[in-house]
Formats: sequence, structure tokens, C-alpha cells
Amino acid sequence: MPDDAPETPFRRSGDPVTLAVVVPTLNAEAAIGRALQALAAPTPGIDLDVLVVDGGSTDATLDEAQRYGARILSAEGGRGPQLAAGAEAALGDWLLFLHADTTLPPNWPEIVRDFAARPDAARKAGYFRFVLDDPASPAARRLERAVAWRCRRLGLPYGDQGLLISRARYLEAGGFPAVPLMEDVALVRRIGRSDLVELPGAAITSAARYRRDGYLRRSLRNLCCLALYLLGVPPAAIVRLYG
Repeated sequence: MPDDAPETPFRRSGDPVTLAVVVPTLNAEAAIGRALQALAAPTPGIDLDVLVVDGGSTDATLDEAQRYGARILSAEGGRGPQLAAGAEAALGDWLLFLHADTTLPPNWPEIVRDFAARPDAARKAGYFRFVLDDPASPAARRLERAVAWRCRRLGLPYGDQGLLISRARYLEAGGFPAVPLMEDVALVRRIGRSDLVELPGAAITSAARYRRDGYLRRSLRNLCCLALYLLGVPPAAIVRLYG
């Protein structure tokens, strides 16, 4: 942070950012290596704690996590309880929640430092731009534009875009609810659209589920899940539709 940058309650001039990255996993061996490799790069100005919170993987997910030196926790009941457990055990004033199949951009430490240095950082939460690892697919580009519109107009970034937030603001917003699905929507709605900030970088997410199910079919399924949740259907009842 430049010497003349505004100080915040969470970062004084010359202090490092203390950051915990919380990654929920369940049989994620195919993707988690890329996510953790991006986090393993040097992080000047950041004291980093990486937590993998596993929900009962039966593949090599935990072997990959150990290979990259992540702390490993266990939590059952779905992604919401996993994220909540990770936040409770995390070390740091800042939290970054990241899906196991999402890879941060190479300059993510700079993005985090700049966000933490904002004078209004104590009230805000940041999310990355959504990009799929399917560069030749027109359907992927259409979906990316739809997600950008959803974030801009509705204030609804999803968990596969990451969420950067101070611990104090996270606790003030009530944290992640103990639900198996829609935990990300629940939290960002409590934060509020006016306090959500798009970060200047893209998080690359695996397109495997879209290629498997079809872009249109999977997108419509996700939209139906969101609509049901907003209409008050319990997340536990939506899980089977989500797949």
C-alpha cells in the first residue's frame, strides 16, 4: 500500500494483510490442484492461511490439499456448513471464500491488497469476474455475459466468483447459513448490492458441469433453483434439482 493511501481499521500503513482462503471440497481431486497452485505463488504483503474444508471426499482431494500445504478441516452437511466452519477456524482479518474448481488470476495478491486499502473496505465485499475455462465456446461467452448482468443489476455474485470480505463484516452479515445450497445467495443478499464490488480480475471456473449437462440445460436448472429459493423453497428441497 502506498504511504499516502488511506488507512482502514483492518490495515495500517506498512502492515501486511492477514488473509484466510477457505475452500470447501467434496471429491474435487480433478480441479483443486489448479486452485491451490494459484494460491501457492508468492504473496508479498499478505500473511496467508489456506484452509480446505472437506465434506467427506473419497477420492484424492485431501492428498492434493496436503501436497500444497493447506490446512485441512472436516465438516458435514453441505457447502454452507463447510464454509461456516472454515470461517470460524480461519486465521486473519480478511476472508476469501473460493470454490475448489475456481482459479484466481495471477495478480490476485495485488487485487486483495488494493481492496483492503480502500477507505470503505470495512463495509464492502468483493467478487471476481466470472469466466469459464472453455475459450472456444460461444455458449460460455453468453453465460459469462449473463452472469455479469446478474451481478451488476441484481447484486447476486455466486460462490464460483470468490468472495473477499473482512471478518468483521462477515460476522455482521450473519455468516454463511447452515444450508446445503444457496448459502452464497443468502450471504450476499444480507451484505446488499450497494456494498458488493466487482474486483479487477477474472476467476476461471471449470466448465465441466456445463459441458456434461449442456450449457442451456444447466443454466436453466440453476435459474430454476434460484427462483425457487427466492420464492421461499427450503434449500434442502432444491438440492435434488441442482444435482
